[in-house]
Amino acid sequence: MAVRVVCHDLTKHFPPRTLFRGVSVTVEPHSLFAVTGRNGAGKTTLLKIIAGLVPSSCGSVHFSDGGRILSLGEIRQTIGMVAPDLALYDALSGLENLAFFAEVRGVAAAREQIAELLELVGLTKRRHDPVATYSSGMKQRLQYAHALLHTPSILILDEPTSNLDSAGAQVVYGIMQRQRQHGSVVYATNDAREVALADAILQLD
Repeated sequence: MAVRVVCHDLTKHFPPRTLFRGVSVTVEPHSLFAVTGRNGAGKTTLLKIIAGLVPSSCGSVHFSDGGRILSLGEIRQTIGMVAPDLALYDALSGLENLAFFAEVRGVAAAREQIAELLELVGLTKRRHDPVATYSSGMKQRLQYAHALLHTPSILILDEPTSNLDSAGAQVVYGIMQRQRQHGSVVYATNDAREVALADAILQLD
């Protein structure tokens, strides 16, 4: 799928404050789209609106493939998201977490896909360990594997490398470039290195 995301006149109010107003952007297929801005400008909220997790106060978000507007069910299959507040099950191993989420999503050939993703994020050797024993960086890498399980067209990232060391950050940059080959990435960041990777940038005031 070559999915295009069109945000039209998005506004979000948290009375008595308006977080942002009149945001209109298009995320093209095969692109990296960065959202930047000061803390509190609404970067995370905008990502959640695009992901369908939070409603906008005004405006609309449309996903299309070759001019055809996608249904809500198709959109849910189109999006993968990594964010600090997305939960994993600490009592389960990394492998068990991914197997559970794959079953929930109905992922075909899940065993092979999980093995490939664990290798991609560098967790193969720790796959049988409980997530409770993982560092914050390892948990974040497992979230990437979770987000990629169903091969999403749109990968949404909130502060892509916030808990990662330099080696982990390089893994994420590789994932972003890999994703760009068949889809796109929308990500919130104020990291100059990550902004420099973008094909398009939205600055929230």
